[in-house]
Amino acid sequence: MNHFLDIHQTDPADLRHIIDHAAAMKASRQGRPRGAPDDEQPLKDHMVALIFEKPSTRTRVSFDVGVRQMGGQTMVLSGADMQLGHGETIADTARVLSRYVDLIMIRTFEEATLLEMAEYASVPVINGLTNRTHPCQIMADIMTFEEHNGPIKGKKVVWSGDGNNVFASFAHAAKSFDFELVFTGPPTLDPESSLNGLYTTERDPNKAVEGADLVVTDTWVSMHDPQSARERRHNQLRGYQVNDALMAKAKPDALFMHCLPAHRDDEVTSSVMDGPSSVIFDEAENRLHAQKSVMRWCLGK
Repeated sequence: MNHFLDIHQTDPADLRHIIDHAAAMKASRQGRPRGAPDDEQPLKDHMVALIFEKPSTRTRVSFDVGVRQMGGQTMVLSGADMQLGHGETIADTARVLSRYVDLIMIRTFEEATLLEMAEYASVPVINGLTNRTHPCQIMADIMTFEEHNGPIKGKKVVWSGDGNNVFASFAHAAKSFDFELVFTGPPTLDPESSLNGLYTTERDPNKAVEGADLVVTDTWVSMHDPQSARERRHNQLRGYQVNDALMAKAKPDALFMHCLPAHRDDEVTSSVMDGPSSVIFDEAENRLHAQKSVMRWCLGK
């Protein structure tokens, strides 16, 4: 049984297998309707629980569609639907769910919730996002980069903005996939100290993106941030907006990524989002293919 909890907790050889398998599965579906089944049905007779304590568009739809394409069934549960961590311990919930389903994906707030679920579940558990990391997103990002610009090994990736949970998974990936990662953002929003040594810092975004193969950003504010925090973050991050002038300093074939949803003309201008460097919608689609491959790996399929 394989859990997929974080990139740095998964063997690099397995990560490479997941990416390559995802690309092959995507290629095999070219020209098919979205609802058509895959030729292989590795999840036939399997039930997958999709648990959401946080709102979701891409994670929910991509996992649900992926399970169905592979022949399985899904049970979508929100935090409000369950006793998760309230009337029942996470451990007991994990034990109970393991009697009903073959695989659990959870999108939650605290990393401790994910880890306790994995410790006590007798079926594989997938990290759909926590406040600390977002590994499924970065697997899709690497897949997207490689289908456009070849192997990511040795390439330069620049993150502009807040050193958040998505950045943390990029930092883990930098070590596993052997690429250079540069963080550019204000000191008040530096990544957590546990990531030290996995990236370098350049405060000047114009210097940071010189020679970049990929420029990445994320929203400046969370859906749960109060108004005061939103205003403070805008003031801190305004100089780190990804715009045409910044992208012009990267390599001519540099790509732009954003995990979405985006606040247009805040962290990134619409001209970059809709421009020739942007692969954001390929990136969003590849959540489906990467996560299908993750699920198959978890189940040994």
